[in-house]
Amino acid sequence: MDKYHVFSSDNMVDWVDEGQILGADDVSWGRPEGGFMWAPDAAYKDGKYYFYFPHPSDSNWNNSWKIGVATSDKPAANFTVKGYIEGLPGDSLIDPSVFRDDDGTYYLYAGGGGKSFGVKLGDDMMSIDGQPKRFAELEDFHEASWVFKRKGMYYLMYADNHSGGNQMRYATSDSPLGPWKNRGVFLDPVKNSGTTHGSIVQFKGNWYLFYHNAEISSNGTLRSVCVDQVFFDKDGAIQKVQQTTEGVPSVGPRSKATEVKYRDLVGESFEKYTEKSEYPVNGDHVSVGGGATRTNASIENMHTEGSYIELTGVNGGAGGKALLTVTYASADGGAAFKVDASGDPSGEGYFLSLPGTGGWSAYTGRASRLIDLKPGTDNVIRISGGMGGANVSLVTVSLTT
Repeated sequence: MDKYHVFSSDNMVDWVDEGQILGADDVSWGRPEGGFMWAPDAAYKDGKYYFYFPHPSDSNWNNSWKIGVATSDKPAANFTVKGYIEGLPGDSLIDPSVFRDDDGTYYLYAGGGGKSFGVKLGDDMMSIDGQPKRFAELEDFHEASWVFKRKGMYYLMYADNHSGGNQMRYATSDSPLGPWKNRGVFLDPVKNSGTTHGSIVQFKGNWYLFYHNAEISSNGTLRSVCVDQVFFDKDGAIQKVQQTTEGVPSVGPRSKATEVKYRDLVGESFEKYTEKSEYPVNGDHVSVGGGATRTNASIENMHTEGSYIELTGVNGGAGGKALLTVTYASADGGAAFKVDASGDPSGEGYFLSLPGTGGWSAYTGRASRLIDLKPGTDNVIRISGGMGGANVSLVTVSLTT
């Protein structure tokens, strides 16, 4: 991972991708190879937004973690990296969480590899006020610190080392820096992923848990964001969160604009794309490279990093949206392709999820999504692999009539 996006919602159901705010290329002191832009957090103080992100500063990444800080006067644009917080341990220091107490004091929490830390932030939000405190009393701490406050009680939640997949545990205290009393597990291991990572927030009177699973991809490294409601007992204990596939009820009017964007993203309502152009993988306009191989009427070895299928001379009609459909077979639990197309306005490409079909010769898979093409017949579409295996037999590009 090397890029951060911001998503927004005013009703907890319709979400908009506000775009990329930061990437590894923006960090002058970062690891030269890039990557490793792991779980971040944000804070707001005196008209300025602060974005905190973990990123290594050296090729020896696990021993050189820094908590970087970027700032902006907007919540989803114009972030500039200002540096990193000095005085923190570099070994496994990941997953920053920033908490604002009722008196306006801010605290930073972070940790990984079994070590959890907390420290008061300085007034500039980029320095620490005192020495970091290690929370050795936490039961089976692994990573993913998050702190919130409810009815005068401080909660520290985190992922543990459970052998069947991370559980989310929590501890409570009457002080933002502990000592902490262990309270147990409130989220069981999630579907199809050995890890999970969460945050509990209050919005419009309700409490919510954000976390991830691999429900859609069946591949633990291709994760989906989840949200479910959180409920508390009278003594403040967190009730076991019920994991759902439906998400949470809307807390505001539905947005027609974001409904359209949602359908574009997940591949629904494509009935109007009926003008089809088919590209058999052994056709003249299809080439392969990067380790991908063509065997008769299929392309294999798309699991190889750098592998790709390229379509040339693609007709984009008048330009705009087109429907890309890949016919494939896969014995993997879940794979994915990255798609680049000539008309992509962002230049960042598209994601295509490929659920398993039960075998390498079971060409029953159909994965579709909307892409952008430019007008005319000289469009190029590149489908890149390296994220699980899938054999491809046909690519179809459909326009509106």
